Amino acid sequence: MLNPVDTLRLSVERLHAIAANLSDEQLVLSAYPSEWTIAQVLSHLGSGAVIFKQRLVDETAGVPTPPEFNQSVWDAWNAKSPREQADDFLVADRELLASIDALSQEQRSAFTTSLGPLSLDFNGYLSLRLNEHAVHAWDVEVALDPAAVIPEEIAGSLVDNLELAVRFTAKSKGVEHLVHIETTGPQRHFALVVGGEGVTLGASDVTTADVVMPAEALVRLVYGRLDPEHTPPMVGSIDLEQLRETFPGM
Repeated sequence: MLNPVDTLRLSVERLHAIAANLSDEQLVLSAYPSEWTIAQVLSHLGSGAVIFKQRLVDETAGVPTPPEFNQSVWDAWNAKSPREQADDFLVADRELLASIDALSQEQRSAFTTSLGPLSLDFNGYLSLRLNEHAVHAWDVEVALDPAAVIPEEIAGSLVDNLELAVRFTAKSKGVEHLVHIETTGPQRHFALVVGGEGVTLGASDVTTADVVMPAEALVRLVYGRLDPEHTPPMVGSIDLEQLRETFPGM
């Protein structure tokens, strides 16, 4: 299994290979979700790279990031043309990777940051970017190739970092149920617990699964991207529509 830095690098290479060759016409096509164009998805990732890099630099230096910084970045990127959003995304994404690579092992070990109630170490913080990057890369790719999936090398890292994402993406409908999920590519076992007040997803010792699905499909489910048109074959009897309602996307 790749470490978070190498997995992020792989996701960057994958998306850049697509984004670097997009025409002006393709940039304004609807992405997934359809309310965003491909250029807007790239802009979201580009502005996110700038913000992520600044926080990484500031936390390492022990100084606070100005509270108005994020909004100033979003305003600047929203004002760009679709072509500028795409081209500048490529630059910002590379610059973020360069900043990550420049950190020593000592700096990575000492790194900590807080996001709301969460306290994250270097790998935890990096996983936020990795998950976002890989899922939005699929948002772009699937707009051009309806059969696109998240590659197994990337999905293998994402599927082990879904517990935190579930806290933000899941919506309990008040109907309590337990689902045992087995993934392939890689093989994992999870227990999805939908309670009256919340939803959790964690590793499970139970090997008898209610449903067997590719790991990348579970990732897309959690992020609200497993609609019927983009659902691979699965084994087991499960109410997929109920699961989709639990994860409406964000």
